[in-house]
Amino acid sequence: MALRQIWTLYVHEVRSALRERSILVGSILIPLVMYPALLWAGFAGLSFVQGQADRLTSRVAVHGLPDAHRSLVDSLEANGRISVTEWDDDPATGRERVATGGLDLLVQFREASEGATALDDNFRVTIYYNAAQDRSRSARSRVESTIDSYRRNWINVARQDLAIPDPVWADFAMARDDVATIEESTRFLLAMIVPFLTLIMVALAAFYPAIDATAGERERSTWETLMTLAVPRSHVATAKYLYVATFGAMGGLLNLVALTLSLRWILQPLAGADAQELAQAGIPLSTLPVIALGTALLGLFVAAGMLVFAIFARNFKEGQSMITPFYLVVILPAIFVQSPDIEFSTGLALLPVVNVALLLREAIMGSVPVLPALITLVSMAACVAVAVIFAQWVMRNEEVLLGASEGGLWSFLKRRIGNGRAAT
Repeated sequence: MALRQIWTLYVHEVRSALRERSILVGSILIPLVMYPALLWAGFAGLSFVQGQADRLTSRVAVHGLPDAHRSLVDSLEANGRISVTEWDDDPATGRERVATGGLDLLVQFREASEGATALDDNFRVTIYYNAAQDRSRSARSRVESTIDSYRRNWINVARQDLAIPDPVWADFAMARDDVATIEESTRFLLAMIVPFLTLIMVALAAFYPAIDATAGERERSTWETLMTLAVPRSHVATAKYLYVATFGAMGGLLNLVALTLSLRWILQPLAGADAQELAQAGIPLSTLPVIALGTALLGLFVAAGMLVFAIFARNFKEGQSMITPFYLVVILPAIFVQSPDIEFSTGLALLPVVNVALLLREAIMGSVPVLPALITLVSMAACVAVAVIFAQWVMRNEEVLLGASEGGLWSFLKRRIGNGRAAT
């Protein structure tokens, strides 16, 4: 009988929520559309900015260029995107022009250090640029690559004049080979993005339902009617909790599905023709149950916390202000997953929310450590149990249910603790 009553109340809450535009947008539409669209827009914007910077002509001044290396100017101008001028004034004035944006780059040639004078016409180069300006950074990249190529060719000619044979010279060679596959690179990118967005989506998807289930009822003057139902109030609280948890977990899972299905579209601005190949390397299917379970536990935990804060609100505006601090605390652990150097250890597996973010990251990478994963699931289940018990204790209070409690959660706890001490 109890389960049937809870189920009836739960279905009523869900049906009512589906008629609310703010809940449909925040819990369903945004996870499905907005964040994939924002990622695509971000990558497209980055690609556009890089393209604009590549089309700009870099204004470069050269000071103290040795006569033996006049051909370097021709090499710079051969780039097509570099305009070179001779700077005959004081180098300090040129550095000021770079700092103010009048020049993109100042290239100052100096005599070789004492130990490097054995090679005739050897030189040193100092490049002055402004890291606060995109044009200057782009100019530095162009000029550095051109000077480096020129210097290698010049040294190669000098090496031939010194009769240093090719096999001897080739011994000092360096080669790079990326051993990461396209699948591993794509999963690394997803591992940095998905946990962050999942935390945000779960919190955002539970935000409006939590307010609607409490402050929304009071604002619509339906709370008193709900309290007169011939069911225990604990059943009402349980149904509301399950309703908020459902929408929270659903938001996280919908966002994961949307990102997976639109991966090729999102990567298109940066990857171009390689986007199809990158998109084929998605999240391992074997880890989907772990990801789904972690997201569900996160939704259960967030729902309990938000209901505890929202139950004290008398209207929607108060509910937003009361839940917002908890919302920010929930999404702050997303910072942990932005650094791949953080190891998913047994210690971090005990920290709620942080452990789920790290578990999602490792699951997407395809290498879930067994012990930290088990500790994460057990600790989060324990946190959910504690949060639910605490929420039930708060919501059973007559003063809270009737909206007669002044202040928020902290004021309520102070009064309860003070009354307990007085009674003792």
